[in-house]
Amino acid sequence: MSGEYVPVRAEVADVPHFSAHAHAGQIIEWLRGAPAPHGTYPVHGEPDAAEALRDHFDRTLGWTAVVPRSGERVLVR
Repeated sequence: MSGEYVPVRAEVADVPHFSAHAHAGQIIEWLRGAPAPHGTYPVHGEPDAAEALRDHFDRTLGWTAVVPRSGERVLVR
């Protein structure tokens, strides 16, 4: 990142047939079968859209979600 080597300590998975432009309903349906993560960070679209998606995650899936501020760093474990 930014010209530096960054070791990856994660499993990389291929997610076929997922559009970066999916609507909230499509995203929720895609996630419905997944186990609840420790945290969710929606960054889809403009800030208002990301906040609406965060609220949708909470209401529909019961997941805790936080919309990070622009440039904010989040530790993912």
